[in-house]
Amino acid sequence: MPEGIFTVSLDFELYWGVRDKRSIEQYRRNLLGVRQAVPAMLGVFREHDVHATWATVGFLFFDSRENLTQNLPRLLPSYAQNVLSPYPYIQSSDCLEAAYHFAPDLLDMIAACAGQEIGTHTFSHYYCLEQGQTLEQFAADISAAVATARARGLPTTSIVFPRNQWNPSYLATLNQFGIRCYRGNEQSWIYQASADAQETRLQRALRLLDAYLNLSGHNTYQLAECMRAPPFNLPASRFLRPYSKHLAKFEWLRLRRIKAAMNDAAINGKLFHLWWHPHNFGTNTAQNIHFLTRIAEHYRDLNCRYGMRSLNMGEICRLGSNS
Repeated sequence: MPEGIFTVSLDFELYWGVRDKRSIEQYRRNLLGVRQAVPAMLGVFREHDVHATWATVGFLFFDSRENLTQNLPRLLPSYAQNVLSPYPYIQSSDCLEAAYHFAPDLLDMIAACAGQEIGTHTFSHYYCLEQGQTLEQFAADISAAVATARARGLPTTSIVFPRNQWNPSYLATLNQFGIRCYRGNEQSWIYQASADAQETRLQRALRLLDAYLNLSGHNTYQLAECMRAPPFNLPASRFLRPYSKHLAKFEWLRLRRIKAAMNDAAINGKLFHLWWHPHNFGTNTAQNIHFLTRIAEHYRDLNCRYGMRSLNMGEICRLGSNS
């Protein structure tokens, strides 16, 4: 039986990931807290040999509005809802504060840490299921993302679609840019990929409950099923919800839910894929790092007992291609 695999992916986006939903003032603490959360997460990963893919919005590679605007894609998205596009925001801003919009220093720190992969979260936090945008615009966005990473000596093998809006019609485009895998969604209908407006309150409520109680199953996967044809789908197993003071008394349930799925993957030789955003740890950082440490400790126990391995998404692709 093959060994189980534990993988982690992080949607690294800073303000670009929430810009159409919240103001900087509303989310300031989370965004500023990323500067402390990223080194703390890397410390946990390093101590427990956890490999992770940091799916990064291409904008974060730059250090100023001026440098960013000199490297925009040849085509920009024509969303029906103009607020979804970051480009009017960029053009109307005299200055984009680096703390909220750019992170080349953090990317250097991540790239220097063993087992960490810099993937892409598209160039502009591109929404593949929203009305108005086109395949050609998506391709231009990905081209810019890959070129930006390449300029820093980083190949782009893995992608995570913003808001989990992966579009089956767009997958073939990834191959031409050398992107070999993506993070798909859990199989349950409550995690179905959809445009933002199509998500229901019931889906959101059930996803919250599913973080504590097993509503959708373990969401672990046979690697052979994931590696049928490129780009390979390495689906999500569980979103690591951040600590909530209001739900603190249920933390044991949240941890038990994750550990049970990790056990299933380790014992049965499957893939378990955990994901979250660095800004989720921007507040209550100590509590979130403590929880992450308990997960990492459980992985090391499964590694000792069952030979479970921690691989980032790119490493899984190479493993699957060679098997």
